[in-house]
Amino acid sequence: MFSFIICFLALIASYFIYGKFIERISGVDETNQTPAFRLQDGVDYMPMSTIKNFLIHFLNIAGLGPIFGAIQGALFGPAAFVWITSGTIFIGAIHDFFSGFMSLRNDGLTMPQIISKYLGSKIQKITAFLIIATGILVGATFAKGAADLLYNLTNMSALIWITIIFIYFLIATVFPVDKIMGKVYPIFGALLLIMVVLMTGALILNPAYNIPEFTTQGLYLTDKSIFPYLFVTIACGAISGFHASQSPIIARCIENELDARPVFFGSMVLEGLVALCWAAIAMAFFHGQPQLVVIYGATPSIGVYEMAETLVGPVGLVLTIIGVVICPITSGDTALRSSRITIADEFHLNHEKLISRLKTAVPLFLVSFGLTFIDFSMVWRYFAWTQLIVATIVLYAASVYLIQKEKPYIIALLPAIACTLIAFEYILQAPEGLRLPSMIANAISVIATVIVTAIFLKKYR
Repeated sequence: MFSFIICFLALIASYFIYGKFIERISGVDETNQTPAFRLQDGVDYMPMSTIKNFLIHFLNIAGLGPIFGAIQGALFGPAAFVWITSGTIFIGAIHDFFSGFMSLRNDGLTMPQIISKYLGSKIQKITAFLIIATGILVGATFAKGAADLLYNLTNMSALIWITIIFIYFLIATVFPVDKIMGKVYPIFGALLLIMVVLMTGALILNPAYNIPEFTTQGLYLTDKSIFPYLFVTIACGAISGFHASQSPIIARCIENELDARPVFFGSMVLEGLVALCWAAIAMAFFHGQPQLVVIYGATPSIGVYEMAETLVGPVGLVLTIIGVVICPITSGDTALRSSRITIADEFHLNHEKLISRLKTAVPLFLVSFGLTFIDFSMVWRYFAWTQLIVATIVLYAASVYLIQKEKPYIIALLPAIACTLIAFEYILQAPEGLRLPSMIANAISVIATVIVTAIFLKKYR
């Protein structure tokens, strides 16, 4: 358990130490008027408090990601602890902070518009497509995961549950940000935290379970290579480009630039803590490979229910419904909301009227609904790789932002290079990719990453 505790404390310390450093070099200025006041429109732009923005953003970026991904990533053993901790601090938190801060400094614009400013219009179009696709995939993935669990709890058809969820998605996506998100999402965000605290506490206090240590023997529990499979399996909870699609939603509601660190950096650290806890719970509860290998690549909702019911008794059912049904549903609707506002920004659409929002939203929902009929594991893998590409682009944009400000851009460039390598490595050898032998994939990935880095430095440095 010492490995888990060390990683847990490292994540907390990172917010106060590294987060403060990032805040300082980014140029946060509390005297600047934020888009929430300057562009207030009663729909997407309106000021909200720090704690409300924090809880909403945490709920938006979390959902099923740090739960399902961490449970599947537990198959790799305590190596997952190291990836979650290092990924969150040095990649995910940097990505999340700058995606939010750059939007805050640019009228709350969505990421493609930000990318256009720092990396050019060609990459902007790619990013727009990927963010819209990511929102559609997240909506499908989270709806399917929640519906599967509801089916097992109620025996009502999963299709009926999916239909109900998507009706809610449509309503929540087109409503003004303060009507549903601003009122109930902070409550759900707090409940998600309560769930993980109770589950982790119950696990630690039960002598029947032991969280494995980071040793050579406990490092590796599967024949799948840690690199790159672990890095893509645990996406939310370490690094996720999906967060970049959510940042502008809250950047349009921030009252003061000083809120950027607690809202963006802080939410990512908290998501890392949630992922760390769920990975530890899964490792200890299932005692290793035989049980976890069944969950890997499948819908882990049944495993979540089993763990909650066993560890916290009758409360487990309620916790499962709150943490693994309601919260992912809320993340699904904000994913589709981000796709809606991205399309609006790209095509300069005015979404102040309900009918204009519906014209954009309905086609997105039909596509996302259709994807729920595709195998979950395949949808999740493509989602994970797609969001990694988005994260990589955002980190390169953050590097340019820091270069222009004559700040130490290496804090964003190194994570961008790491994500580039992981993205190449995964798509070259994954079953849903080119399926190349690992040796060949490794060589090509390193060469490609060096070329991309050289091109970036030549053009922007």
